Amino acid sequence: MVKPSLDELLKHVDSKYVLVVMAARRARAITAGEGEMDPEAREKPVTQALQEICDGRFDPKGSLPQR
Repeated sequence: MVKPSLDELLKHVDSKYVLVVMAARRARAITAGEGEMDPEAREKPVTQALQEICDGRFDPKGSLPQR
């Protein structure tokens, strides 16, 4: 089972597509060394990004372009 679940993640965003964009941008930022990244974490950047979204530690408004 994947943690966090898709149902749990969708409580924090409007759609799956927004979730994918947010997670990809945060994962790239984690890989680039921006923000907090635990060097001993066994999670991959995408998993860590999804967990941050689920926990509310990631601000989605700053991750999406304004139209």
